[in-house]
Amino acid sequence: MQRSKLGKRTWFNLILFGTAGQIAWNVENMVFNTFLYNSIYGNVSDQAAIDNAIPFSTAISNMVALSAVAAFISTLLLGTLSDRMNRRKIFLSAGYIAWGIVTALFGFISLENTAAMLQTVDTLRILTVTVWMVIIMDVIMTFMGSLSNDASFNAWVTDVTDETNRPITESVLAVLPLAATGIVMGLMAVVGKIGYSNFFIILGAAVTLCGVIGLFSLNESRSGIRQVNNNYWSDVVYGFRPSVVKQNKMLYLLLAAVCIFNISVQIWFPYLFIYLEHVIIANTPELICAKTIIGVVIALAIIVPGLIILITKQDKIGRTKVFFIAAAAFTVGLFLVFLFGRDVGSALPCIAPALVGYAVLSILLNASVRDHTPEDKVGQFQGIRMVFFVLIPMVVGPYIGDMAISNSTRTYLNEFNVETPLPTENMFLAAAIISVFVFVPILLLWKESKKNKKA
Repeated sequence: MQRSKLGKRTWFNLILFGTAGQIAWNVENMVFNTFLYNSIYGNVSDQAAIDNAIPFSTAISNMVALSAVAAFISTLLLGTLSDRMNRRKIFLSAGYIAWGIVTALFGFISLENTAAMLQTVDTLRILTVTVWMVIIMDVIMTFMGSLSNDASFNAWVTDVTDETNRPITESVLAVLPLAATGIVMGLMAVVGKIGYSNFFIILGAAVTLCGVIGLFSLNESRSGIRQVNNNYWSDVVYGFRPSVVKQNKMLYLLLAAVCIFNISVQIWFPYLFIYLEHVIIANTPELICAKTIIGVVIALAIIVPGLIILITKQDKIGRTKVFFIAAAAFTVGLFLVFLFGRDVGSALPCIAPALVGYAVLSILLNASVRDHTPEDKVGQFQGIRMVFFVLIPMVVGPYIGDMAISNSTRTYLNEFNVETPLPTENMFLAAAIISVFVFVPILLLWKESKKNKKA
């Protein structure tokens, strides 16, 4: 089958909105957690306040879970609305503008500002209110992000691509998180100099600028798509009907695989950067750490193009076979990190197969879900997609992670010599156990695909 080509303007918008969106999600998924740990909990000088306040792992678990609910509601309601209005551009551009503004507002959250607002010196009260301010603002940011990225950008990508070019499109989109992570980590390296306040303002401005550019660069992708005639609420619940599940069996099996895979990811991902900073890097001599990072950059330069080639040739290998291989690599890698990942030198070789499996599964599962989404109901199904991609994984995963590390005896002394608990490698063991179950829907997919070929 000859691959359809995407125009330069389409590629520009794919990369622009994909990168900006990943930067914003990186800020939420990685930086907010370290911000909460380092800037909020880390700046408390009263041990009693730390001991009596909500534990940091529970705060992160609550933040992730509530954000998942906000993401689901936003995507389900507004994705359906964008279908009914036959509009993507306005939701996408305006959403990114608002998303950036909310991100910038995080620059004004601090213990000092909370104390001034409450006019109190009660450390426990100041800490508790500040933590909940971060959580509530994160929920608002997620709502805006899901409106613009999950409900609009993802639907727009499905609109402008087809089965022939989706694997290469997903491959490029899968590389963008690496680029976004590099950008965010580069800025994180200078947080000590510019402060969290300026950090959030700079990133928020970048996301807002992207939305402004989109007002001029985006073409409406819904021209020619029929207007829906059903009641709005009927459209909202469409994907939950048993008859619809039965008609789209392959789609829902794919979504089940995505759900289990993402639960496993969310067990350790919210705590990853705290673990890296205070356990892995802390246990690594500075010289060895620097050499290892250089080695990782070189390895990524070799591995990423290879992954793209593998993904583009997966039709010859068989997509389901690639699913099995990637899931096995992901699971084995997590077990290895649990067993041996204590410093940079030992952790990176162990986590390498997990990252490769993660990248391949993410790319092919995303592409396959797009392939099996009904073209006239793309926006409606973004809400269903969010149940399996975000809602269930981000509620269940961090909760399991919280249980896995809640009894940690490993602590970190902040600058006030106040002890705060640290994540442990047990979270990788829990994630590996959960990831084993992803083979069940993959096996059912294999059987269903064989049945369809015979038919």
